[in-house]
Amino acid sequence: MPSLKDLKNRITSVKSTRKITKAMQMVAAAKLKRAQDAATASRPYASRMASVLANLSASAGAGGPKLLAGTGEDKTHLIVVMTAERGLAGGFNTYVVKLAKQKIGELRAEGKTVKILTVGKKGREQLSREYGDMFVAHVDLADVKGGNYTESALALGHSLTTRFEDGEFDVATLIYSQFRNVLSQVPTAQQIIPASAPADAPKVDLKGAIYQYEPSETEILETLLPRYINTQILSAMLESAAGEQASRMTAMDNATRNAGDMIDSLSLQYNRARQAQITKELIEIISGAEAL
Repeated sequence: MPSLKDLKNRITSVKSTRKITKAMQMVAAAKLKRAQDAATASRPYASRMASVLANLSASAGAGGPKLLAGTGEDKTHLIVVMTAERGLAGGFNTYVVKLAKQKIGELRAEGKTVKILTVGKKGREQLSREYGDMFVAHVDLADVKGGNYTESALALGHSLTTRFEDGEFDVATLIYSQFRNVLSQVPTAQQIIPASAPADAPKVDLKGAIYQYEPSETEILETLLPRYINTQILSAMLESAAGEQASRMTAMDNATRNAGDMIDSLSLQYNRARQAQITKELIEIISGAEAL
């Protein structure tokens, strides 16, 4: 049985831990509000871009740009895994990595060549143990301040389009966590190259009208497609940031509650041990007095 000193030291240690988890919960809650607002604000623009792309690609037909039509092959796949830069966020990073591993396993079973590009340190740490030889690049988000992911998204978008034009891969799939609400973040796999509008993208009803584009649909798409890819990457980064803070806030809240329960349990043990020691000392005193 632990001594009174050991129990007291452990209670003090758990109380210190509870202070830290409580502070982290409050910080995550403050950051969540900003991240959630940013993710929500980006959705209408991303949705509208998808709508424009869907209408233009339908008008352009089969002779569209390479970013839309693809290379004509499906041999080499680039998996872009987007996770957080830090841990202590519950299962947030684990679920994204699990989906990435599932996707990689399916592609390898089909005989495809798989390459991996990671965004965020936690994804790189978990995947490098098993798929280190497949890594082609990594994006570090440690320097991102204030939730401003624009520069990182543009750099990643430029890197992906350049690699695609150079023939390094045929299909690029982005795996990230989509923010639904504080308690729900959904790991999502989205193909970004060749670009394709989501099936649920709203389409403009032309009401039978015939439009003539100037310049042509193909020229417009050549300018629009890189922007669309950058928009999807930025939107995914904002969704991931909001999901990370929500998951961290929930995890730290649970940790704070568990620390409180542990303190109560340890305090009960301490009081019982202290009472047992007092009783033992009283028995020894009384026995000594009777012996005299």
